Amino acid sequence: MTRFRDWYWIALVAALVGIAVVAVARGAVSVPIAEVFNALQGRGDPTFIAIVRDLRLPRIILGALVGAGLGASGAALQGSLRNPLAEPYLLGVSGGAAVGAVVAFALGATGEAVITLAAFAGGISAVFVALAVSRVGGRGARGDMRTLLIAGVIVGAFANAAIMVALARAEPNTLRGALWWMMGSAADATWERVAWLAGSIVLAGGALVYWAREIDVLSLGEDAAASLGVDSERSGRRVFLLAALLAAATVSAAGLIGFIGLVVPHIARRLGLRAHRPLIVAAALVGAILVVAADLAARTVAPPTELPLGAITALLGVPFFLVQLRRTA
Repeated sequence: MTRFRDWYWIALVAALVGIAVVAVARGAVSVPIAEVFNALQGRGDPTFIAIVRDLRLPRIILGALVGAGLGASGAALQGSLRNPLAEPYLLGVSGGAAVGAVVAFALGATGEAVITLAAFAGGISAVFVALAVSRVGGRGARGDMRTLLIAGVIVGAFANAAIMVALARAEPNTLRGALWWMMGSAADATWERVAWLAGSIVLAGGALVYWAREIDVLSLGEDAAASLGVDSERSGRRVFLLAALLAAATVSAAGLIGFIGLVVPHIARRLGLRAHRPLIVAAALVGAILVVAADLAARTVAPPTELPLGAITALLGVPFFLVQLRRTA
């Protein structure tokens, strides 16, 4: 990697730290930058310490982890499927994960581990259903991106219907909370939730980075993969499972946040990255930056009202999706 590209890594990390500091300082109660650093060390005004360490810091870290998970998942799916429009939300993975989490809530589950596992099961089911539908309706999961996207829309629509049925008899307060969660929010961040999401991302994201060479081969096509001795079915299945775990973990932590997995891999490629090992890492960093920035906007654009985080990312992602769809048409 050239020296010039090394500056990209420094710039990405610096941008993430910078937006995180601004996000800690800005909100319903503004905290001076100097007081932010004092509060992080446990010094200064007790009110500022509580705001920074108990409210905003876990929320910002959770948002960064959500963006990192979605970015890495999107980069892996786009590479393995050779589909520039692939991402967890559009393929129905996030919707399936939401179904799993909502079912767990409806059954009375409260632990982060149980909800994450339920979301993972829903996400895995969704990705395999989407792939199965695309194989029936087209030339195969990797051969026809339009069929795969349609399959993802079908799975996502079914997931939304299943969630509505599950919530039909819910109490009004529970229903409002569930709907807000479905629109995406990091407002309920806790250190326990941060820890579970961090563990999931380290596990699944690290595995994607480890097997990134296989994603490079898959991106060349099934015939090329076979000629290079790579079992495309087994490798593709492994990538799908890991991507589903990342998406499920983000859904269980912050609800449905769409289009991050679509946008950030394209931004990472604009930095000159093609090999998937650095691409996945860069997508994780860019995703973290975008989600922290979107969450900051959700909290500060129309105070005192807080906008849904998923709505902010959709406003950014939908135009980008339409442009990419036209390019691939």
